[in-house]
Amino acid sequence: MNANQPKRKRKLDGSSSNKILARLLIIIVLVVAVDQFTKFWAVQYLSDKPSVEVLGNFFMLTLVFNEGGALGTSFGPSTYYLLSSSLVLLFLLYYIYANRHTPMLSTPLAFIAGGAVGNIIDRIRLGQVIDFLDVDFFDLNIFGYQLNRWWTFNLADSAISCSLAFLLIHVIFFHGKKQQPPEPEAAPSEPPAV
Repeated sequence: MNANQPKRKRKLDGSSSNKILARLLIIIVLVVAVDQFTKFWAVQYLSDKPSVEVLGNFFMLTLVFNEGGALGTSFGPSTYYLLSSSLVLLFLLYYIYANRHTPMLSTPLAFIAGGAVGNIIDRIRLGQVIDFLDVDFFDLNIFGYQLNRWWTFNLADSAISCSLAFLLIHVIFFHGKKQQPPEPEAAPSEPPAV
């Protein structure tokens, strides 16, 4: 065995790892860019306007400045959400790095991180998050809490929610189920020599 062989293998693994990290960084940057662009557009187009119907009452564009958290929560001031989401982002970035060779985990985590960065930028700039997507899925009654219209959200929230749903479905239905390689076909037996 050549003494240089392990070094070459490590160098290739480093190059591969860098490509994976670059791909994940591109996902994060694209999510942030699209999120920030759409929020800028929403503020420019929707300020001082009533809701704009896109698909009737089902889907509308409604500009909302949200000081609270996801799903209308209000656990504290905007600073609380800024600090807690920043801590979660640090954890996510570490977890993305640690699992960079597992694309079914690192890719959705990159979308979540991109969404978190998009909302953190809003909290730093404005002290609140810009929401503008207004959808009426269905009415909910959860433990006496009546929800007649879904919470207004943005593309960062969509990246986070869709990625969390993907991860949940993946863990419940597919995680741990490894594809079995097909059974090798039995070699045809040779007829006995006469």
